[in-house]
Amino acid sequence: MSEAGRVVVLITTATEAEAHRIAEQLLNQRKAACVNIVPRVDSQFWWQGKLDSAQESLLIVKTAASLLPELIEMVKKEHSYQLPEIIALPIVGGNEDYLRWLDSEVGQGS
Repeated sequence: MSEAGRVVVLITTATEAEAHRIAEQLLNQRKAACVNIVPRVDSQFWWQGKLDSAQESLLIVKTAASLLPELIEMVKKEHSYQLPEIIALPIVGGNEDYLRWLDSEVGQGS
C-alpha cells in the first residue's frame, strides 16, 4: 500500500471515558491499528456564533484511508457531540516496518 493509503485521524471527545470507549470500538472492529489518547486538551472554538472553550480528550487514530467512511459513521453514531470533530490527515511517510504493521492490523496488507 502506498503512503497515501494511510491516514491519521484526530477526534476530540467530551471525556476521557468517551475517548476510551470509542478507541476500544475502533480497535475491536479493526477500523484502527492504533489509537493514542491524550486525556486533556484545552480547546477553543467558535460555536453557534460565540467563542467557546472546553476541556476535551483527543484520539489520534492510525488507519487505512479506505476505512475512513466506516470510521466516520461509527464515531458519529457513538459520539456525544452534535457535531464531532473527525479530521483525517494523510501519512506521507514514516518507519516502513511500522507502516506495514499498520496495514496488516487493519486488513490492508499487500
